[in-house]
Amino acid sequence: MKSDIEIAQEAKLMPVIDLASSFGISDSCILPYGKYKAKISLDVFGKIDNERTGKTVLVTAITPTSFGEGKTTVAIGLSMALNKMGRRSIVALREPSLGPVFGIKGGATGGGYAQVLPMEDINLHFTGDIHAVGAAHNLLAAVLDNHIHFGNQLDIDEREIYLTRAMDMNDRSLRRIVIGLGGRSNGPAREDSFIITTASEVMAILALSSSMKELKERLGNMLVASDMDRHPVFAKDLGVHGAMAALLAQAIMPNIAQTTDQTPAFIHCGPFANIAHGTCSIVAMRLAHRLCEYTVVEAGFGSDLGGEKFIDIVSRAGNIKVDAAVVVATIRALKLHGGAPEKDVESGTVENLKQGLPNLAKHIENMRKFGLPVVVSINVFEGDTEDEIKVVKDFCQAQGVAAADTRAFERGADGTLELADCVDKAVQSGGSRMKPIYELEDAVEAKIEKVAREIYGADGVIYTTQAERDIRRIVKFGLHKLPVCIAKTSSSLSDNQRLYGRPANFKITITGVNVSAGAGFLVPVAGEAMLMPGLPRVPNAMKIDVSDTGQIQGLS
Repeated sequence: MKSDIEIAQEAKLMPVIDLASSFGISDSCILPYGKYKAKISLDVFGKIDNERTGKTVLVTAITPTSFGEGKTTVAIGLSMALNKMGRRSIVALREPSLGPVFGIKGGATGGGYAQVLPMEDINLHFTGDIHAVGAAHNLLAAVLDNHIHFGNQLDIDEREIYLTRAMDMNDRSLRRIVIGLGGRSNGPAREDSFIITTASEVMAILALSSSMKELKERLGNMLVASDMDRHPVFAKDLGVHGAMAALLAQAIMPNIAQTTDQTPAFIHCGPFANIAHGTCSIVAMRLAHRLCEYTVVEAGFGSDLGGEKFIDIVSRAGNIKVDAAVVVATIRALKLHGGAPEKDVESGTVENLKQGLPNLAKHIENMRKFGLPVVVSINVFEGDTEDEIKVVKDFCQAQGVAAADTRAFERGADGTLELADCVDKAVQSGGSRMKPIYELEDAVEAKIEKVAREIYGADGVIYTTQAERDIRRIVKFGLHKLPVCIAKTSSSLSDNQRLYGRPANFKITITGVNVSAGAGFLVPVAGEAMLMPGLPRVPNAMKIDVSDTGQIQGLS
């Protein structure tokens, strides 16, 4: 089969202005970035004639392997197939982070005949949104340290600074650093750290803001430190939130691109789901709802991460109802969860596959707990056998859910029609009774415990001394009614990344609780969740090159 780049380069793309016009977006609202990608002005909401509110299909997954299970490819293929069967659809995705692109997972534009294009642009700099987020975040960090250097009028306690720095790259050496070395003019010296830009609260704020006014308000509410009297210090106290918003003035506008068959794709914002809320922007989803029947939204990692956070955080912030959920499963991941060797999952047996099915059952159960109709997509890889696919389908039938084998990678829309038909029937049945797992009025510990018990399957929660201290500070600051966005490994339902399958008889350990007051959620950290990933021994960066004619090679 042809490579992703070969398929992308052979695809016939529609000029972005024509693409937007075909779905009712006025030319005056399009800000082109070249011929095939553009930003959409927020003025578009005042220029759409209809008051349509389309349906939302949430694409989540079982617990993935480190390579991912093709959830983005399935989401793209599903949207393409819905269009092919006469249901107008737009796929809404996150922007790729350079960290994974050059790390182990690669790009996030789908694959094969279910890609969003131009894939090289989207996977690299796209329209500059992630760079703008990093600049806004680091501006705040620079102003904070500058304020302390010039007298510290806010009496900030340098031992209680919560803001880090951000960079859109996997660099483990920046996890813990010391800044301000070199004497009085460079200091004061203190310990600091970096997080990957997609974990920045600024990224979450951008994704959750529906207007420039809301964006500025949320930026101003970022908690950056405490003062010597243990009172909170916010970004607005430093007077820098307006400048941060100026850096994000174009980044707040959603981006439009297209799939290999010219299905519109809104690709906007890129919060990770293991350390943030894990879905594209609210403005992108709201716009899609006004323009089409079916908005297909990809949520990062499994139902315990992006799926849970969509219902408990994003749907509340954006008043977005989910009408059906797709759980993506692969034979290779199920074999891993059934005991196949991690370094050679493909060598796993049918018995391994059967032993791994309880993991799928838990993710189906999770989506049902949220009151959603569920469809399972078996994302078929080369080497999967018909017997293996039948094992999974028979299991799903026993669980009472429809299952479709999906070949979006090999066949695009044609390979996803069975899934599209199942999803359409699930949505049209009107069976969605979406509900969150916890109430905002619950105590912080109660919210964490409900997610841990109901969604992860834990027996309970252990809090370190630091976590207990963090929760007391949160209550004192009056922030205890915010939802929780638990930072946890994506490799297990538990907080132990080596605990595969459907773990039982375990507890999760909360080592700290960070505050994202501007984004509007708390971030309990489970176990040793990394906010700055590292590169693998052989990173994807070593495979990527550019030809003498400027053609990028090796992206996938």
